[in-house]
Amino acid sequence: MDALHGVPAVLAAYLVGSISFAVVVSRVMGLADPRSYGSGNPGATNVLRTGNKAAAALTLAGDSAKGLLAVLAAKALATRFGFGDGTLALVALAAFVGHLFPVFHRFRGGKGVATAAGVLLALNPVLGLGTLATWLLIAFFFRYSSLAALVAAIFAPLWYLFLSGPDPVAAAVAAMSVLLVWRHANNIRNLLAGKERRIGQKKRG
Repeated sequence: MDALHGVPAVLAAYLVGSISFAVVVSRVMGLADPRSYGSGNPGATNVLRTGNKAAAALTLAGDSAKGLLAVLAAKALATRFGFGDGTLALVALAAFVGHLFPVFHRFRGGKGVATAAGVLLALNPVLGLGTLATWLLIAFFFRYSSLAALVAAIFAPLWYLFLSGPDPVAAAVAAMSVLLVWRHANNIRNLLAGKERRIGQKKRG
């Protein structure tokens, strides 16, 4: 039963994840496409560089909610359709990958921080809140969104293993962390070179 119904659930999660709220919110609010300025990343941090805090907040909320709702829906339907840990893990990963490579936006997606937070919160509230607290702590003291995301990504799989032990979901969380670090390759180079922009800082010139 898990294999029979798992594919539609995973596909649905990917499609939900493919909704880029940075692009959608910017269009609705008459702002420039977030892929055309700053870091070029369609995410809340880049949208914040426009100075429109409401747009950034809506982007953050939307990108987090899609990861949260995709996983919660799969968990709610698990008994009815016989979803096991394997399907839940794939649904979580699919929602995240959808944000990175959205079919609705020519596969030009964001880095997945907010969506990952929503996914983790749905998988385990303690895991999600702990990872979010890690991000907030690093962001508050260092003012680098990318550094906060990298530190949180490294700790997320460790927190999951501590809370739940090794299982298919742990593998999905680890895969998400690897992808998130990969998507931050340019940020890592900028951090090392001292060129990374801080939270809320606009692009010079």
